[in-house]
Amino acid sequence: MSERSNKSGGGFVLAELLIGLAITAVVLAAVAFAFNAAAINYRENEGIFKAINSARQALFRMTTQIRTASAVDPNSANNECAMITAGGQDITYRYDGASKKLYLITNDDLSDADYLLCENVTGMTFVRQTVTEEGQTKVKNVQISMTVASGDVERKVSAAAVVRRNLN
Repeated sequence: MSERSNKSGGGFVLAELLIGLAITAVVLAAVAFAFNAAAINYRENEGIFKAINSARQALFRMTTQIRTASAVDPNSANNECAMITAGGQDITYRYDGASKKLYLITNDDLSDADYLLCENVTGMTFVRQTVTEEGQTKVKNVQISMTVASGDVERKVSAAAVVRRNLN
């Protein structure tokens, strides 16, 4: 007669269970790490998207007003652009490097607060090209370069506008 073994082949031994648990733990840790990295990446992308979008809106506003301005001050500092708008309003766009903000200042009404156009601006310049006509210096165009940041990510956006009233 053949002897039958008392062991049944359908169960797991303790060693197999421990190995299975270890593999499951490694897989779950990898999934958690990947999910955390995706969440961090999403927040960083959202932050730089908001900063760039705000900068683009500010650039659009500035270039629109420069294009239709009655006059742009050729002697403004590189961190500002002063002008008389088509509606006759005396305004200045000024970048404050200390606070990293771009402001719209209404010069003809000093009682109102400066309007904050854009935050997280790490650098900004206004470059004016001038022309002299009949002894008077006029701004022909303005090139604007703005660098915005969110966390460790910085992006540069630029625009240019021709003062249409000065075109011949």
